[in-house]
Amino acid sequence: MNEADIVEIETWLDLQGLSGMSEMDLFNGFCARCLAAGVQLERASAFVDTLHPIYEGRAFPWRRDGEVEKAIIEYGSSQQGESADNWQNSTFYHLLQIGEDEMRHRLAEVDNIGFRHLTTLKSEGCTDYLAFMNRFSSEGSIGEMDCFYSSWSTADSEGFSENDVDALRRLVRGLALAVKCASLTRIVRTLADVYLGRDAAKRVLAGRINRGSAERIEAVLWYSDLRDYTRISDAAAPDAIIPMLNDYAEAVISSVQEAGGDVLKLIGDGILAIFTEEDSASAATAALKAQMHLRKRVVVLNKTRKASGAPATDVYLGVHIGEVFYGNIGSDTRLDFTVVGPAVNEVSRIASMCRSVDQDVLLSDRFAAALPEELRAKLVSVGRFALRGVGRAQELFTIDPIILEKYRAAGRAQHAAQSE
Repeated sequence: MNEADIVEIETWLDLQGLSGMSEMDLFNGFCARCLAAGVQLERASAFVDTLHPIYEGRAFPWRRDGEVEKAIIEYGSSQQGESADNWQNSTFYHLLQIGEDEMRHRLAEVDNIGFRHLTTLKSEGCTDYLAFMNRFSSEGSIGEMDCFYSSWSTADSEGFSENDVDALRRLVRGLALAVKCASLTRIVRTLADVYLGRDAAKRVLAGRINRGSAERIEAVLWYSDLRDYTRISDAAAPDAIIPMLNDYAEAVISSVQEAGGDVLKLIGDGILAIFTEEDSASAATAALKAQMHLRKRVVVLNKTRKASGAPATDVYLGVHIGEVFYGNIGSDTRLDFTVVGPAVNEVSRIASMCRSVDQDVLLSDRFAAALPEELRAKLVSVGRFALRGVGRAQELFTIDPIILEKYRAAGRAQHAAQSE
């Protein structure tokens, strides 16, 4: 690889990093260009830790023959189990322990290499191995994303030339910067989705960040909480409360998102969500679909929790439709992207009525009126009520108990199938 080749790849990295190319495409494109410039790469891999509620990081394998099982590997914690064992037996862990940033092993010249991965590479015909760690400063790190790790192998009989090593050492710095840029963009999007909800995140990342920036929309509003939560939390061990909240929140959030809704708030055991389809009938149908998903999930969850001796409960749900203001509320230094308006107060009052009328789900008359006729026929009235803090009395509906039982039966069948 000559100077012109190096400059060409550096320019490509600059342009693609600025354009927002993904980490995978950056890495694959980089390897292909190094190969075309004369570096006889046979295997390569890179990984970078991330900030994600499930994954610790992402790895990007590359093979000259293109035979990779997965183009992206999202890995969990490296602190326990097989992952911990693999990490602690890796060249990168060794580099961290000795405080170095680079390692080279001429695989063809030694028999006892000392690292399982390198033994595998040698058995597959690789003759030389390089590992680089490009560290980020503490000011430039987010979470555990404090380094870009990469490894490079060749099957050339002479191994890497010194020119190859110098070129890779120089070029990998630019690759690390481009991958870091792409990773940070992805992390921001992930965190916004996780903490704001998908629709609110999209609006905020599109620039809707000014205080008071809100729009009037009509939306289906969902408010749910847990039956007897106060009693259960008083009786349960303190370390059992968070797992319980997580289990039921997972059931609610998965059901809402699966039906196309967005969760805006988690308030203790309460969850506020919205459905904003193109028309009211579609939004109302989506909310009803989410409710059915939830009933099946709660049956499965309760059977699983009871089998392990954990406390189990049910979900109270109120659903309403109305105009709300949707946008930023707060101070200059602390904003919340949420919905406000009388309809939000009404849906929480409707949900609280579930206890009084002994129903798991209550639907407002406006919501019922928005449903298509075939779905409206599946509702039954539970009476007309004056809700606390709401100016007008309104009729409330629930879902026909026979239909609800069908969904619960489906949940029981699903649990039985999973238990076999």
